[in-house]
Amino acid sequence: MVADMIPPAAAPAFLAQAGWGSAAVVPLAGDASFRRYFRVVDGHRRAVLMDAPPPHEDPRPFIAVAEHLVGHGFAAPAILARDLDQGLVLIEDFGDLRLKEHLDENPADEVEVYTRAVALLADLHRLPAADVPPYDREVYQREAGLLTEWYCPAIGLAVDVDAHVRAWDAVLPIVEQSASPVVTVLRDYHAENIMLIDRPEARGLGLLDFQDALAGHPAYDLVSLLQDARRDVSPAVEAAMLDHYRTLANAPADFDAAYAVLGAQRNAKIIGIFTRLWKRDGKPRYLSFLPRMWGLLERDLAHPALAPVADWFDANIQAEMRHAALEDQAPA
Repeated sequence: MVADMIPPAAAPAFLAQAGWGSAAVVPLAGDASFRRYFRVVDGHRRAVLMDAPPPHEDPRPFIAVAEHLVGHGFAAPAILARDLDQGLVLIEDFGDLRLKEHLDENPADEVEVYTRAVALLADLHRLPAADVPPYDREVYQREAGLLTEWYCPAIGLAVDVDAHVRAWDAVLPIVEQSASPVVTVLRDYHAENIMLIDRPEARGLGLLDFQDALAGHPAYDLVSLLQDARRDVSPAVEAAMLDHYRTLANAPADFDAAYAVLGAQRNAKIIGIFTRLWKRDGKPRYLSFLPRMWGLLERDLAHPALAPVADWFDANIQAEMRHAALEDQAPA
């Protein structure tokens, strides 16, 4: 069994203390971080063991946001037990029915399920933001810079990094000065992190992977959902869902421009992250997502609000370099 599939050494004692000492521990999943997940099965009882090993991971933000969401009626996993020193958390098991796989099998359900997912965001955005750090200029710039830090060197391209920063400085005020409220931004609200659950609250949608939540603009999580890195959402569905959100949230006139800016920022960030997952972490499978990400980024760059950033891309990363076949460079 490979190391990623072996439960942490501290897990048996932790589970025994939590009342799950006789349970079987089955590998469930990992993600793009150091976190790993295991299903814990004891007869008819099921739970999920999160292994968030320090110093790489800290489970406290996940716990805090989960408790905030549950306290406001959303379906985040209940926290059943925790050992913060070991980075172990036992959480409620939402099962296996992710939105992505459900729609792979039932594409006719797309509009109905996305309508619920957008309405959930509108519900969340009516509340004051959780007690989380701000999504501010420093964070936006650091994230956008992942593209120049990782993607450009990976394809052997020298670019004007200072001009890249200036271009983002020119467009980020659209987000920062928006008339939209500051809300809890889950930051990874997409089809692989939304579970379909048989529960009446929170529109039957279970939420996962929100430990990096920040307080910021409401358009960000719409971008996560409708410009999904791992699933194609048609422009027609995206437009219909944006209309639905605007109606539910009474979105201000500047909302579309902020959506485009945050779409470009997020998609540039993800291109950098997926390249880093290959180059640094030995996970070349993430390169297969890059064509989708470049397509989404180019759609966002076409918005007039993004003109300074679009000009930078035109001058520094020509079209043929945006769609470089990095898969051919990945190790066998």
